[in-house]
Parts: sequence; structure tokens; C-alpha cells
Amino acid sequence: MMTNTARRATNFIAVLALLAATVVPADAQRRTRPRIRRTTRTTRTTRTVTQPALRYYTLATDTTVRVRLDSELNSKTARVGDTFSTTTTEPVYGEGVEVIPVGSKVWGRVTTVTRAGRRTPGNISVRFTSVELPNRARYTINGSLTTLQADDVNADNESTVKGTSNRKRDAVFIGGGAATGAIIGAIAGGGKGAGIGAIIGGALGTGARVYEKEQDAEVKSGTEFGVALNQSLRLPEYRTTVR
Repeated sequence: MMTNTARRATNFIAVLALLAATVVPADAQRRTRPRIRRTTRTTRTTRTVTQPALRYYTLATDTTVRVRLDSELNSKTARVGDTFSTTTTEPVYGEGVEVIPVGSKVWGRVTTVTRAGRRTPGNISVRFTSVELPNRARYTINGSLTTLQADDVNADNESTVKGTSNRKRDAVFIGGGAATGAIIGAIAGGGKGAGIGAIIGGALGTGARVYEKEQDAEVKSGTEFGVALNQSLRLPEYRTTVR
């Protein structure tokens, strides 16, 4: 017959066995349960800043841009197709707004060259093809050589120079005697080829002179003259950075 002590021990062992049967499977289930990863979504809001529309302003035909030659041109050494640059010396305004600031580059190309002969002076014809602003924006132009004499151009209160005669479109750098110091000539219309010696521009400064002996056209670096627009041009207001 089982004693009380043995009976208590048996009951205790039975309780332990019951607890083990209940706890171990639950613990194993917890260990084998797969982990669920929670993903957090971040929503980014992008704000679009609307820039005002870029407005363009018109430079009329015959507007003349004042420029200074960056490097020498000489009818003795120049070749057709040679490119050269000039620098604007005054701002240019379209409809009262600055579109070409001082320091812009106006690029030109030699179109014809005539060497000096025994009886004929040398001459150089040029055309201007583009303007490059300090902010690196570049625009195509159709420009011709012209003088800056008061008889041929008028300056308005915006420092914009406008030509008064279409003859400037036939202007060339031309050699001449040292006595006259002439450097810009015009080809007369109506087939009068001899009109190439007609003077529409006197000396353009200390940098502009010609050889006395050979009469080749020599245009020194620093010589100032005008670039006349043969066609109207639309440009945006100048800004230091391009949008």
C-alpha cells in the first residue's frame, strides 16, 4: 500500500510531465514561426517651381553694335574663311532691355581678300556670323562691317547705334596712303567698281592705319568699328546664368 509520501511524489512527477508536454511544443512553435518583416513606405513630395516664360526682345535691322577688334587683320596675310573675334564696347538694348552686355564676343569671317597691287590698295571684306554672351549663350546673326561716324549712324539714349544708309553693307577694310589714314571704303552700287576707293570712314583711332608703301589694309588689334545687323534679331533679356 502506497504511503502518503510516495503518493505526493507520484503526483508531482505527473504534474511535471503535464507541464513539459504543454510548454515544450509551444516553445518549439515559437522558435519555428517565420519572421514577418514590416516595410515602412516613405512618400516623397516633389514641388515643381514654375519659371516665368522667357521673353524675347527685338533688335531692328540696321542696329549697329560697337565692337573692338581682338586681333590684327591684314590683307597681306589674311585668307578667305579666316575667323576672328571682336568685343562689344557698349551694351545693346532691345525695346529698352539689355540683351547684349559689354564684353560679349561678336565673331566674324573673312569673305574676300585682295592683295595690294601697284595701283590698287589691298582690301578685306568680312561678315559677322554670331554673338557670344558672357554667360556662354550664343546666337546666330547676319552682320556687316560699318563705320561709327556720326554721319552714318545715330545713337539713341540707350547707347544703341542705328545706321542711316544701306551702303554700309558693302563696306570693306581698305588700304590707303598714310596721308589720309583711310581704312574703311565702300563698293558703290550700279556696277561702279571704281567706287571701292570712296571713303566713308576716316581714321578709326591710333590702331587703324595702312602701309604707305604697299597699301595693304592693316587693321590693328583694338581698332573700333561697327557691326550692322542686316536682319532683325530676337534675344532674351541678358542674365548672368542661362536657364
